[in-house]
This record gives sequence, structure tokens and C-alpha cells, in this order.
Amino acid sequence: MTITMTDSAVPKSRTRKQSLLKQIMTMPAGAILLVFITLQIVCIVGALAYPDDFRYLSPQNLTILMKAIPVLGCLALGAGILMIAGEFDLSIGSVYTFTAILMATLIDAGVSAFIAAPLGILTGVLIGLLNGTITLRFGLPSFIVTLGGLLFWRGAVLLYNGAVQVRFDPEPIFTSLFAGTILGVNAAFIWIILFVVGFYLLLHRHKFGNHVFATGGNRAAATAIGINTDRVKLIAFAIAGGMAAVAGIIATARVGSVQPGQGAGLELQAIAACVIGGLSLSGGRGSIIGIFLGVMLIHTITDVLLLLRAPGFYLDMFIATLIVVAAAFNHLIERRGAA
Repeated sequence: MTITMTDSAVPKSRTRKQSLLKQIMTMPAGAILLVFITLQIVCIVGALAYPDDFRYLSPQNLTILMKAIPVLGCLALGAGILMIAGEFDLSIGSVYTFTAILMATLIDAGVSAFIAAPLGILTGVLIGLLNGTITLRFGLPSFIVTLGGLLFWRGAVLLYNGAVQVRFDPEPIFTSLFAGTILGVNAAFIWIILFVVGFYLLLHRHKFGNHVFATGGNRAAATAIGINTDRVKLIAFAIAGGMAAVAGIIATARVGSVQPGQGAGLELQAIAACVIGGLSLSGGRGSIIGIFLGVMLIHTITDVLLLLRAPGFYLDMFIATLIVVAAAFNHLIERRGAA
């Protein structure tokens, strides 16, 4: 009798574990969550086993991570919401630089940072709306429109200020607000956590989020049930532009200056973080938590390779491989869902 109970208990335990794993995998960010947790466990074990050679848990390394994550995080959140709505914005890297230089030059001219920063964000929002208006008004692919925007605003940076570095010297309270520490935690990291929570509530707990997913998943069906899909896409474009400007503010406050070419390539990293985080390239699928985990994963891998003193091209190769694998995995999930 005892043997029978033991034999029957094992399958039940395995079934529960399999059921839990299946539940996690069916979550929008389930796969990336498992990968991220596994990577963290490996890094922590490695840091504890080789504390002198692999300083992953050192305060200096954790501080560097908390300073680096918010910039890409802001860009990815804006780009991710737009991707869920079924569109792309390749201009966010150039918008990030242009709005940062605009803000820095206004401050250099005597304008308060608390006025210049909102003007920079407003500029980003207006650029996003311009991209959306052109895309929707003329029925053009957003990929092409924003590729043109990428080159246009990159040129606008040089036209506006030339190829020179711009010093950023705002009021000390402004610098502390975006680049200081609060209770030992980097202020920029607190900002990105607040943005993640805010956009999570907007996208997953508000009807606007339902409209975004419906618009990206099946625009014709969304229109048929009364959703103004053009307005949803315009708002998503505006969010992408505004978050690019916020990323520029955070990066500039941290470094204390703006380089004309500092945003080059960030738009691709942001889209890569979204794809790794489980977003569908065709729209209508994804999560805010997945986007944030994608950003965290990219920076964790970058950090690990730097700690291991690996050549820089290793990072590009690994991230490229991860993007392709993530895209293939997301496509497989979509096909199973359709079946």
C-alpha cells in the first residue's frame, strides 16, 4: 500500500511542476523571465565562487548597471508600445540626441532645466506625432517613414549645433533628481521602475491598453468594434517620441554633456530588447514586463562579457544570435496560438 502511494505521489508532483512551468511559459513574459532568472543564478554563483575575478555583485558593478539600464529602458518602453500597436519607429535614437542637445543648449542660454526638459519632451512628442501623421495620412510603412526620420533628425543635430559636444550644467537639484541617489539607489533606476509600473497599468489595466493590443493584432476588427485605430497609433507614436526625449534627459544628466552621435544604434538596441522580451514583430502581442526584462538581459550579458574581458565583437555576435532565436521562438508561439 505504501509503495502504491509513493508511486502515485511522484507523478502528481511532476504534474504540478510541469503545470507550473507550462503556466509560466504561457505568460507574455514567461520565457524571458525563466531565461533571466537562470542567467542571474549563474552570475550570482560565479560571483560567489570567484569574487576576485568575477565582480558581478560588487557595489561598483551594480551601480554601473543601475545607471545604464534606464536609458535603453526608456527607449524600449516607447518603442515597445508602438510595436504592440503594429508600427515601428527607427528615429528614436536620433530624437534622443536632438532633444538632449536642444535641452542642453537652452540651459546654456540661461533657461531653467525645469523648463528646458519639458520643452525637450514636448519636442519628442511632436516628432512622434509627425511620424505618425505622415505614416497614417499617406498609408506608408512606418519603417520607411521613421528611417527617413532617423536620417533627418541626425542631420538636424548637426545643422542646429554642429559636430561639437554640448555641456550640460543644470541646477544641482535637477541633476540630483535624475542622476543622484535616493536611499542608496540610483535616481535614474527609480525613474525607470516608475515608468515600468505606469506603463504596465496603462497597457494591462486600462482600456487604452486593450485598444493598443486590438489595433496591433487586427486593425480591421478593431475598427469594426468602434476603436479609433488612427488615434491609438498616433498616441503610441507620441509615447515613443516622448520616451526617447526622456532617455536623452536621463543620459545627459548622468554624463554632464551631449555628443552629436551618441544616439546612433540605440533604436536597434531598443527594438532588439523588445523582440527578446517577447513582442511580436507583427504587433498585437507583448508585455511591459517582457520589455523591461529584455533590456535587463541585454545589459546583463553586456556586463558579463565586459567582466570576462571578452572582445567587443563577442557582444554583437551574442546579441544578434539572441535576437534571431527570440524572434523564431516568438513566431513559433504565434503559430501554435493560431493553430
